[in-house]
Amino acid sequence: MINLKANPFFLDDEKIKWVEDTLASMDLEEKVGQMFCPIGGNTEEGFLKSFIEEFHPGAMLYRPMPAAEVQRTHGFLQKTSRIPLLFGANLESGGNGICADGTYFSRPMGVAATDNPVNAYRLGAVSGKEAQAVGCNWAFAPICDLDMNFRNPITNVRTFGSKQERVIRFVKEQLKGLKEYGVAAAVKHFPGDGVDERDQHLVASVNSLSVEEYDATYGQIWQEVVNAGALSIMVGHILQPAYSKFFNPELKDEEILPATLSREILQGLLRGKLGFNGMIVTDATPMIGFNTFMPRHQAVPASIAAGCDMILFNKDIREDYQAVRDAIADGTLTMERVDEAVTRILAMKAAMDLPKAKAEGTLVPGPEALTAVSCEEHLAWAKECADQSVTLVKDTQNLLPISPEKYKRIRLYLLEDRIGGGFKDGEGAIGTVKERLEKEGFEVTLFDYARPDFFEMFEGGVADIKSKFDLAVYVACLDTASNQSVRRIDWVHLMAADAPWFVNEVPAMFISIANPYHLLDAPMVRTFINAYTPSDAVVEQVIEKIMGRSEFKGVNPVDPFCNVWGAKF
Repeated sequence: MINLKANPFFLDDEKIKWVEDTLASMDLEEKVGQMFCPIGGNTEEGFLKSFIEEFHPGAMLYRPMPAAEVQRTHGFLQKTSRIPLLFGANLESGGNGICADGTYFSRPMGVAATDNPVNAYRLGAVSGKEAQAVGCNWAFAPICDLDMNFRNPITNVRTFGSKQERVIRFVKEQLKGLKEYGVAAAVKHFPGDGVDERDQHLVASVNSLSVEEYDATYGQIWQEVVNAGALSIMVGHILQPAYSKFFNPELKDEEILPATLSREILQGLLRGKLGFNGMIVTDATPMIGFNTFMPRHQAVPASIAAGCDMILFNKDIREDYQAVRDAIADGTLTMERVDEAVTRILAMKAAMDLPKAKAEGTLVPGPEALTAVSCEEHLAWAKECADQSVTLVKDTQNLLPISPEKYKRIRLYLLEDRIGGGFKDGEGAIGTVKERLEKEGFEVTLFDYARPDFFEMFEGGVADIKSKFDLAVYVACLDTASNQSVRRIDWVHLMAADAPWFVNEVPAMFISIANPYHLLDAPMVRTFINAYTPSDAVVEQVIEKIMGRSEFKGVNPVDPFCNVWGAKF
C-alpha cells in the first residue's frame, strides 16, 4: 500500500488530487512510458518532439554537455511533455555530472578524507545548485556503498569509505545540500555494493554478508537513508543471498536473483523491513549484471513486477516498451502493479512541486541562472576540500618536504590508462604536474611511454640512473571506470621498465590522485600520498604540500595498505 501523506512524499490533499487525476487521465501508452528513463543523446528539437510523442518517458538522462546546451534541451523537453519530467544525472562529484563546464568538487572519498561533514553538504549544494541552473532535478547520488573490498574496481573513490558511521554522516549531509536546491536524490546502490571485487557492468555482484553482518553495516546506512526522506532509491544488480533466503527459505541457490529482479529484496527488505515508501528505480539495465538471469523481454517487466517502479536506460527502447505491453497483455505484469508504480512516480513529482512549476513555466530557469555553474564560491569550496583531503599515507624515508636544492633532477612517471597500446600523453589534471614542478625550479624528465628506453631496460645499471636523477616521482590517475575488471598499476610489460626497482639507489615518491590502493603494487615506495580526485584543485594542493608550504590534513577513509605485509614500511 502507498501512503501518499507519509514519508517521503508528505503530499497534501491538493497534490494527492493531482496524482489521482493525472493517473486517471493516462492511457496505457503513457503509463508504460512513465515507467522508463531512457538516456538522451540527440538534442535536435524535431527529434525530441517526436521522441516525447512516441514514448512519453517519465524521466530522461543526458550525459554532461555544455551548461547552455543542457539547459536548452531540458527546457524544450519540459515544454513538450504533458507530464513534467524527471531529469537525472550522476551528480556524484559535483556539477560536472550534468554540465561539462560544471564544478568538479571532489570524489566522495576525497570528501570523506577531510573528515568534515561540511564538505559533504557542500558536495550536495554545489551539485544541486548547478543542476538546478540547467533544469536537472534528480541526482543519482549519494552513493551508500561501503568500500569493503579494495579490489573492487567500481566502488573505490566513489564511496565515502569502508566505515558505515562515516558513510551515514556524510550521506545525510549530501542529501541536505541537494534538497536545498530542489534536487531529489536517487540514493544508490541498494542493497549495497563493495563486498566483492566485481563490476555490475560486467557481471552481477554479490553482497555475501550474513543477515547479522548486513544489519550492522549496510542495513544501518539504508535505514538512515529511508528515515531521512529520500524520495527514490536506485537498486543495483547485486545479489544478497542471506536476505533472499531469510524472506524465502524455500529459495534454492540457483534461484537467487539480483535485487533489481528480486521480490525478496525489494518487497521483503526494502519495502518491508526498512519501510521505504518512495520510488524505486533500477540501475542501468543495459548492464550485463541485469541481462544474464533471464531473457531481456522477460527481465524488463519482471523487474517492475518484483517491485521496481522505473527502468533505467534501454538496449532497444521499442523492444523494452513492447516487452512491458506484452507482459500486461498476458497478465505477467498486472495493471494493479503498473498503477502502483506510476502512482509512486507521480507522487515523487508532486512532492518536488513539478506540476506547479510546469504550470508557472519555471521548471527550467533562464540563461541568467547559468552564472551558478563553476561560480567563484563553488571553486573556492572545491579548493578548500582539496586542501583538507590530501592524505600523507607514509613517509618512512623522511623525504618531505622536497626542494630543488635537495632533489634538482626529477624523473616523472605518469601512470594512466593505456589507449591504443600507449599511455595517454598527460591528459587532464595529471598533465599539469610536469609544468608545476618545473615552475618550482626542478629539472623534470618525463618517462616516455611511447618509446621506453631499450638501454635503460637492459643495459643501464645503478650508476646510470643515479647519474641522471635525484628523485623519482610517480603520479597515478587510475580513476574508477565502468566496464573495468581491475584498477591496478599496469607496468610496462617489457621488464616492467617503469617500476621503482631503484628505491635503494634513488628515492621515490608515489602520488595517487584517484585509486587509494596502489601500495598493493608498489609497497617498496616509502613516501606515499593519496589525493582521491583528479582535478586541478587537488593537483595544486598536492604540490603545495610536498613543497612544505601546507600541511597534510587528510585522514584515511579506507585501509590504503590493503592489509599487505610490508606496505607500511
